[in-house]
Amino acid sequence: MAVFGNLVRDHLTQVEKHNADALNNVAELFLGSIRAGGLVLTGGAGHSLAVVAETFYRAGGLACVYPLYHPQIQPLHGARASTSAERISGLADDVFGKVGLSGHDVLVVFSTSGVNPYPVELAIAAQNAGMPVVAVTSSHANAAAPRRADTTLAENASIVLDTLVAPGDSSYPPEAPVTSALSTVANAFLWGEILARLVDKATAAGVEIPLWRSSNVPGGDEANQRYLDLYGPRVPQL
Repeated sequence: MAVFGNLVRDHLTQVEKHNADALNNVAELFLGSIRAGGLVLTGGAGHSLAVVAETFYRAGGLACVYPLYHPQIQPLHGARASTSAERISGLADDVFGKVGLSGHDVLVVFSTSGVNPYPVELAIAAQNAGMPVVAVTSSHANAAAPRRADTTLAENASIVLDTLVAPGDSSYPPEAPVTSALSTVANAFLWGEILARLVDKATAAGVEIPLWRSSNVPGGDEANQRYLDLYGPRVPQL
């Protein structure tokens, strides 16, 4: 449907313009981390885990990603239970505490509202460990959401990327939205923007970026084995 397609295209254009400077800053942050041998930790809860999956072990993706995950925050393991779990204080510390930190790592947290304890406490745990935090959230959704933690994700971030998603996430029909959430599209778009800018900056600096290849192209498995050997001992999910 052209109306929805135009709506998505217009929204992503706004997101790109709004976040241009912040995206460059995140790409620089990633480049510094990779050059120092760090990992990029990615986290979220509920449907934000769709983007965490997008960051991990996929063709063209960063091989140095450590996905933060707990079954309780995944809707496929229990929809209502996952909503309750991201509102539980302490779960983030348990998840974050299992990561072997290098001192050069970066945390990226995806959370549209940015108000529940799990994403907020992930950011706080990283800050307490001296780690920079990138928040991918929506200022509009955050402004309308009920507070469930003492602070918000954005308030505990070094850099904020704004998806500009409306409260409730639905986008269609435009005059009274009831369906077609935009958060996943906007989150994936911002992640792709980071990777594209990272590769450009790395090329200019003469730095090799560890990127996965598709296992469904000739030589893909062989190329990926290098990174499985390198990051496998540090990223248990591999």
